[in-house]
Amino acid sequence: MNFKDIANVSGKPGLYRVLKPTRSGVILESLDEKKAKFVAGMSSRVSILSDISIYTLTEEGAEPLESVMKKIEAEYQGDTGVDASSSDAELRAFLKSILPEFDEARVYTSDIKKLNAWYQIIRKQAPEVLQDNPKEEKEE
Repeated sequence: MNFKDIANVSGKPGLYRVLKPTRSGVILESLDEKKAKFVAGMSSRVSILSDISIYTLTEEGAEPLESVMKKIEAEYQGDTGVDASSSDAELRAFLKSILPEFDEARVYTSDIKKLNAWYQIIRKQAPEVLQDNPKEEKEE
């Protein structure tokens, strides 16, 4: 599995594995113990994690979510020290330690909470996604 196989559905908590497309949408399976499956129709906003970036003040203007999560894994090894109840200052300090050039005006505290929650889900349910795997990259 990689970041192209993981999705978020707007309005639904958690992350989902993309199983296969259908005529009217895509079949998803939740990345939790339940492994619930459902069809996300055309009216659902499904975002693939490989297409998501975090705003930065660099020339590129954004950093891919995949590289940010791999930096979190390298730095914290699962214990980020923040959660949904952490203060704005703690959450922003956490992201600044990983991505010092993030755009503080365009990245909201709720985005940082979501980033941390997604990281924890991926680390628990699909830890192989966070590992740098040069062999896998050559195959693509």
